Formats: sequence, C-alpha cells, structure tokens
Amino acid sequence: MSLDPPTYLNSLQNNIRARPIPWEGAVRAGTITDIDLKRIKAVDKVRKDQRRQTVESDTDAYRSLLLGGDQGKSVLESAAKRADVIQYMLVLASDLINDVPSLAPALLGHPSPYKPFLPLLSYSTNPEDPIPLLTSSFLASLTTTAQTDSSKSNPQMDEALPKLYKYLSTLTKSQDSGLQDIAVQEYSALLRTKKARELFWRQRQDTLNPLIDILRAAAGAGRDSDSTMWSGGTSIRSATEAGLGGGVGLQLLYHVLLTIWQLSFEGSLIGKDLEREQEILALYTQLLRLSPKEKTTRLLISTILNLITPSANRSDLLPVATTVRLPTLLTNLKARHLTDPDLLEDLETLTSMLADYTSSQTTFDEYASEVHTGHLRWSPPHRDANFWRDNARKILDENQAELPKQLMEIMQKKWENDKQVLAIACNDVAWLVKEAPEKRVQLEKLGVKARVMELMTDENEGVRWESLRAVGEWLRYSFED
Repeated sequence: MSLDPPTYLNSLQNNIRARPIPWEGAVRAGTITDIDLKRIKAVDKVRKDQRRQTVESDTDAYRSLLLGGDQGKSVLESAAKRADVIQYMLVLASDLINDVPSLAPALLGHPSPYKPFLPLLSYSTNPEDPIPLLTSSFLASLTTTAQTDSSKSNPQMDEALPKLYKYLSTLTKSQDSGLQDIAVQEYSALLRTKKARELFWRQRQDTLNPLIDILRAAAGAGRDSDSTMWSGGTSIRSATEAGLGGGVGLQLLYHVLLTIWQLSFEGSLIGKDLEREQEILALYTQLLRLSPKEKTTRLLISTILNLITPSANRSDLLPVATTVRLPTLLTNLKARHLTDPDLLEDLETLTSMLADYTSSQTTFDEYASEVHTGHLRWSPPHRDANFWRDNARKILDENQAELPKQLMEIMQKKWENDKQVLAIACNDVAWLVKEAPEKRVQLEKLGVKARVMELMTDENEGVRWESLRAVGEWLRYSFED
C-alpha cells in the first residue's frame, strides 16, 4: 500500500538537497573523515543508476558510513554538533535506501541498525525541527523494510518502534495538518505486522487518541461532546454538503481512517476497549453520514466490520451499533450509487449481520442495550407509554435491579457537553415511578430521587423540565398514599 509522500516533507528534503555544504571545512574541523567525504561525494548529486552501482559495489562501506563499525563512528555521531551536516546526511540516507534496494537489508544486518538514529528523534522538542522529522522518515522506511523482509520480530525493532511511535505522536498532537499527515502516513507504513499493531495499541494514549481527536473534529464533535453523533440527526446529503468539521482536509481524513483500518485487523484485541474508551461506533456512524468520498466510506464500513466480526465482540458491539442507528444508515447507503466491489460486499455483510441481530431483539432488549452503553439518546422506547406500561416493573426487578443501578450511574455524571443524556434519564425515572409507584422506595435507596431533585436547578432547560416531571410523579403518589 503506497501513499504519495507528504508535500511538506518533500519540500523540506528538496531544500536541504539544494544547500551547499562546506565538506572540506568539515574534514579540517574533524567533523567527518576524508574517507567519509570520499564516500559521500561518490553518491551525492549523481544519477540514480550511478549511485546504485557505487553502493552495491561496496555495501559494507556505506553501512559503516551510516551506522559505524570497525573503522569508526557513524557520520551522524561524529557530526553531532553540525546540524547542517546531520540534516544533509539524513536526506542522503533516505535517498540511498530508496534508490538502492540492497542497502536497507545490509543496514538491518548490522548489530545495532537503529542506534545512531534513535537519539535524533529527541534532538528537539520543536515539532517543526527538521532533524527529528527527517530521522522519523528514514526510520519508517528502514523499519518497513525490516517488516517486509521478515515477519518475525527482533529485539532491535521492538526497541525502536515504541520510540518512533512516541515521536510521531508529537506530530499528530500539533495543530499543523502537514505535520499530522506526515505522522499518519508513517504510522500507516509501519502497521504492517501484528507485532507493530500490538505495540501501537499498547501505546494508544499517545498513538491512537490524537487520531481519534482528529476524527472527532471532522465529525463536528469534541472528545466530550457527542450529542450530535448519538442523536443521528444529520442526513447523509446535508452533512456532505456541509463538509467536514474542524478544518480537517480530505487527505488527512483518508490517511487517519486508513491507519485505524489497519489497526482494526486486530479486532479481537481492540474491539471492546476501543468502544468503551472512544465510543467508536457512534463516531464512525456519524462519519459515515459525512463521508464525502466512496474511498472514505469503504474504510469506515470495513473498519466497523473488522471490529464487530469477532464473536467475542458481538455481544458488546452489536447493541451499540443498533443504538446509534447504524442499521438505518446502512439502508440509506445501499440506496446510493456505490461502485466499489469491496465496499458493496462489506456493506452487504454488515447489513445482514445487524439484521440478524435486530430481528431477535425485543423493545426491552433495545432499551436495556442502550442503558448498558452508558449513553442515552431519544430512541423510541423513552417516549412510548405502552413500552413503560409493559416493562417498568421488569426494568426495576430484572437481574437484581441492574438497569436502575446503571441508570443511576449515568445520572451521576455531569454530562457538561451532552445534557440531553440527563434529561432522558429523568424522563425514564418519571415513567418508572408513574408505572410502578410501589417501587419508588427502591429508587430512593439507590439515590435516584435525591439526584433528580438536584437536577431541578440544572442550567439546562430540558434537564430542569424532565427532572421536575419526575419529582412531580413522586409527589403525586406521596399525596395519594
């Protein structure tokens, strides 16, 4: 899977290639040796075929130039105080392994192939500093070669990958979309093996979370502002016309989705925690509504399918998928003129899987699943008088009052950016008291009544109204008693 090199990085490398370096002065100062200079000039500013022939005729010499060996230090180590030389050599090193396929395997055969490069990742804390940026580009290419040549992990790569991931995460956390795209493309190049994906997931607070933040910005919701995603109030047509939120460009969106799609190959490992920590299905459902291109839609659908397919994940993720109205959205998608065969196949598979699940679910199951997600929306059961008449006592009694306890857990949160959750919870309490008044002491023992009364002074009008209605039901039956 090959992606076009990031424009920002290309421009930086071209600028460095064009800079004159006073090589002879560097030799006189002891920064590099005469032998280093001879090797550099033999491959610098020459045709690719000549460069390839020169390196292949003496691969060990160029391995020593970059990594050090019996003849001395790496040129990167000996030139540690000359930023201009380091920058130039990093660009040249990337050019060499790209133009001479045999060089990267030769470098990887060195006892410490990453040693001169890893310290350069922390050369500066400025995300725009060229040295760490160029180092990450070289290391991504070298590590990708290591993964391609051998599916087996090795200690050197296992040590290098976390450090490279850590640096790339500083780029994704920046506000510069060019730097973000460099990092995401390098992530994508690196996530080719199971071990690389497992390490990425293990460091998800640094690696994955900033990518999710980019997607939330594109969906028009912050980390703690999910009411738009959960309400499902935006149609495909209107959302596409409105464009993406947060200034997220289509190229960056595609590359982020591609990286998470690659990570989703480990669906059994990540599925449950990804939903619990990020509410990924609500986010991806909203992104499907906004998806401006078939290629982004394909990645969204395929990722969801990879997460839901493992049997161990289905009991947790299928209820959430129905709660966020994914089945309805998939029906709308199928009505569009889609042409990608992989997308059509995945769409059909996911639609059938959800249809099989929903056909076996009662309205009570739907309500219970929504409460289990910990995030309420105005789904049909909440305002259905018949539902509450038929199910209020079951809700209060089943599994040792599991649902009321979870409802109370939801109400205890402040929901600063999604107040409708509290309003819906108060609505549900009102119905429970109305339809099962003899059970209200049970709710009082859980602290529900006290919490509802607190919410009567909430700043949100909807929360105040629903809490007032719930307290009204309590008072009505108190007077009747």
